[in-house]
Amino acid sequence: MKKPTPYIHRDISWLSFNYRVLQEAMDESVPLYERIKFLAIYSSNLGEFFRVRVSNHKNLMRAGKKTQKKVEFEPKQIVRQILKIVTKQQQKFSEIYNNEILPALEKENISMVRLKDLKQKQLDYVISYFNDHLIPFIQPVLLKDNMVRPYLQNGALYLGVYMKSKSGKDKEKYYAIVKIPSDKHDRFIEIPSKGNTFIMLLDDLVRIIIPEIFPGFTIIDSYSFKLTRDAELYIDDEYQGDLIEKIKKSLAKRDKGLASRLVYDRTLPNHFLSHLQYVFDIEDLDLIPEGRYHNNFDFIDFPRVNNDKLKDVSLPAIPYSPLEALDSVLDGIDVSEHLLYYPYHSYESVIRFFEDAAVDKSVTHIKIIQYRVAKVSRIMNALIKAVKNGKKVTAFIEVKARFDEEANLTWGEKLKKNGVKVIYSMPGLKVHAKIALVRRVKNGKETNYTYMSTGNFHEGTANLYTDFGFFSKESKLVKEAKMIFQFVETKKSEQIKFKHLGVGAFNLKEKLIAAIKREIAFAESGKKAYITLKMNSLQDKEMIELLYKASQAGVKVRMIIRGICCLIPELEGISENISGISIIDRYLEHARVYIFANGGDEKVYLSSADWMVRNLHHRVECMFPIYDEGLKKFVKDILKIQLKDNVKARIIGDSSSIKYVKKDGPTIRSQFDTYYYIKEHS
Repeated sequence: MKKPTPYIHRDISWLSFNYRVLQEAMDESVPLYERIKFLAIYSSNLGEFFRVRVSNHKNLMRAGKKTQKKVEFEPKQIVRQILKIVTKQQQKFSEIYNNEILPALEKENISMVRLKDLKQKQLDYVISYFNDHLIPFIQPVLLKDNMVRPYLQNGALYLGVYMKSKSGKDKEKYYAIVKIPSDKHDRFIEIPSKGNTFIMLLDDLVRIIIPEIFPGFTIIDSYSFKLTRDAELYIDDEYQGDLIEKIKKSLAKRDKGLASRLVYDRTLPNHFLSHLQYVFDIEDLDLIPEGRYHNNFDFIDFPRVNNDKLKDVSLPAIPYSPLEALDSVLDGIDVSEHLLYYPYHSYESVIRFFEDAAVDKSVTHIKIIQYRVAKVSRIMNALIKAVKNGKKVTAFIEVKARFDEEANLTWGEKLKKNGVKVIYSMPGLKVHAKIALVRRVKNGKETNYTYMSTGNFHEGTANLYTDFGFFSKESKLVKEAKMIFQFVETKKSEQIKFKHLGVGAFNLKEKLIAAIKREIAFAESGKKAYITLKMNSLQDKEMIELLYKASQAGVKVRMIIRGICCLIPELEGISENISGISIIDRYLEHARVYIFANGGDEKVYLSSADWMVRNLHHRVECMFPIYDEGLKKFVKDILKIQLKDNVKARIIGDSSSIKYVKKDGPTIRSQFDTYYYIKEHS
């Protein structure tokens, strides 16, 4: 009987990744404001995880045993495991905030204050502030058995109030809730003071005023909580009817989904918790105890006193002069191919690619695939300008990009209104490739330029996510890029065959499998064989099994995986030749790079695709080769630096422990070393 493949469930592995994010908040070498930022990122990640992944498991539980037989993991068991891990992580979160962050703020004369900390003048200010700014938004509700149940808004903050009547005759205890208006007002309120900075959370300000909100009652105590709801868009049939209209209708229902978790102050008494469960129909598996405060992703907007030592040192983006110094980026691509690495390199070359094309009289066509886009986007504005200048512009917009659906619809409508030919999502597939084309006819000669990237056309995330961007006019690459646009425009795949590109829904997975199998064959014939992989997530079981076979054949596999990794490295007899690290630092590692020894003729690929089932089976992705030897060296040099990281690199193993790479030799913090490497070579 075949032994089961060693495999960590994707959601358990993801929780390990998010704990690595939390580790950055623990790290005293990280500047204080950045530690607070990582608390916020951890919380934001976890919120989305419950709205999507945990909700999915709970839907499977509701669907019954027949549906559950089709999945490899029993959903109830996974949910219990998730809750156990998250509860421990939340305890750690509270310890970091209370025992490390708050004292560290105090040392910098920044105080997070509550009622007991206020002097009379400050208390008067707080009450006046409440009356001037918050009264219209306060929604108190008494929870009575015979009353209609109030609706809890998704992600909204509430105070549960436990109280008794001031009437001596009425011995009954009462429960009530008050919505904290953090959706209408800043979460942090600075209280005037001399010298020190005093900051009060909106939650605590509302707590102070609660006796005024319930004048006929004596307040015993109050406790915070919030409900997170299922965020999936449920579309009955993508192949029939108007897909965009279905998405719009589903978006309107998103915040009314079923509960995926109730987070609450862990000091909340059991009798009050039971009452909340009864009133709001909350199951035990929906409960997550946290600290005094929730929606901690709001800490991303924590007020920053002007003190440079509390912030990351500045690493200004490095201008890419071979393109930026020219009157036209297109002229620079005429000379040679270019490979940039953001946010170390400036993103200006990408923006200029579109802006220059928009005003270039010799440019006739511009095409782009848009997955996520900034709210204020020079790239999108350049497309509109190009139409006004007589260019033919086509934009494929993926409206199924989770949590960016509305933003993409808005941009799609604006582009369409201004004359851009807009094509929306395809049924059954997401289009995740990040490519663009520009056609230029100059002096009677036609030239086509392509831009391919591992990341989105998003000026905001380009400052935070590490991604490669590649410019080329190479005919064989341009030809196949055109074929991707042909497919997304016509929805017809007949006679489309890719040789150089790996394209999801066509040949991407097969191309990767063939590359791994070649390494296995080289290793078995005694030749040097190795694979270097950098990606966000590794989950596809078929790919994992093949990597295990490669290891057993003697192929050296090195992995840099930021997030999910369902493969377990360094298992005796299974994966001794596989090693893996995860790097969490000031930038989010987002690039995907796949390198194969290929018997000495090394293959280097960059890609929009992770090795997830969704990427390899259900998305139109683009993996593109780097043929130029100088550019290949640039990619390999970047990965060499990352593989030597002994400051921010963690060892990927089973999900039970998360250890940093042992510090041997000189200190290497790859994101800093990469910055200085690029600066030196610019």
